[in-house]
Amino acid sequence: QLVESGGGLVQAGDSLTLSCVASGDNFSWYTMAWFRQAPGKEREFVAAITWNGGVTYYSDSVKGRSTISRNNAEKVIYLQLNALKPEDTAVYHCAQDTLRYRTGRSQADFGSWGQGTQVTVSS
Repeated sequence: QLVESGGGLVQAGDSLTLSCVASGDNFSWYTMAWFRQAPGKEREFVAAITWNGGVTYYSDSVKGRSTISRNNAEKVIYLQLNALKPEDTAVYHCAQDTLRYRTGRSQADFGSWGQGTQVTVSS
């Protein structure tokens, strides 16, 4: 089970840090990712971090103003979003890869999803 938190209503230019806590076993085996879905749009990849935190990936839309990180001992991942824009408004979901030690980035690679946390950025 994955539970996200940290969303909210912010102004453009603000920062937010989202958290996702996992309750399953072997958290440290799996790549974790953040996806987001804006109203009327398909869910899209935001960022991913490999099982040991050694490699991170970002979508072009957030690259340079976001940081994904993880703490395997606490079974949690974070997504820090800076310089938020109205187009960042979406429900943000965390997800866990279905295969251990794989660097998944496609939605099809992820089989466990959280319920999401809403981020709303006003202009």
